[in-house]
Amino acid sequence: MALGRLSQALLKSSLTQSRRQLSATAEQGHDASKLWKRLTYLVALPGVAVCMLNMYLKMQHHAAHYEKPEFIPYSHLRIRTKRFPWGDGSKSLFHNRELNALPGGYEGDE
Repeated sequence: MALGRLSQALLKSSLTQSRRQLSATAEQGHDASKLWKRLTYLVALPGVAVCMLNMYLKMQHHAAHYEKPEFIPYSHLRIRTKRFPWGDGSKSLFHNRELNALPGGYEGDE
């Protein structure tokens, strides 16, 4: 019996402590949300903007020096055993006429 009373007393004390901790955490949670909101707007979004600017400038530099590689009709590339179900059947869904060659060569290089 004494063991039962002791376990009940410990359980009650641990429950009241956890309630106190939860209420303290709830008060701190508001400050934490302000911190994360500030970090989002002052660190994350400017960081993404800087990365986008870096990518754009590198793309512009690359495009200025880019030359299309010569088309070599390798037999193991661009094999079409069945027509694609869209368009004329020879172009992939995300076909880019400047970068993707067809089985006969690049479009416009005739």
